[in-house]
Amino acid sequence: VQLQASGGGVVQAGGSLRLSCAASGRTFGSYSMGWFRQAPGKEREFVSGISWIGYTYYADSVKGRFTISRDNAQNNIYLQMDSLKPEDTAVYYCAAVRWPGYWSRQETAFDSWGQGTQVTVSS
Repeated sequence: VQLQASGGGVVQAGGSLRLSCAASGRTFGSYSMGWFRQAPGKEREFVSGISWIGYTYYADSVKGRFTISRDNAQNNIYLQMDSLKPEDTAVYYCAAVRWPGYWSRQETAFDSWGQGTQVTVSS
């Protein structure tokens, strides 16, 4: 599946951004999706995920501030990011789980990745 992420930018602390990820090439509604991020000098980490049936999952660091959603008719997922903090600064990647009807937040479960979109939060 091909993934195209967009929506990153520069925002002040406390602000909001909405990331989008467009998918093509697979029966989108059967696959769980996720967002990961990688800050400079750090390993890539799980941020949020949504299962093929709409269950949502969040890293503790973003719980209560970020909201993931999906639109199966449009083959899109979204990440609404509110109350942004400087520590949220990273390149954000959307990703698709490799098996239909399966969920895991482990990176090895994801076989398709978008190109990444930069999010910068200034203090």
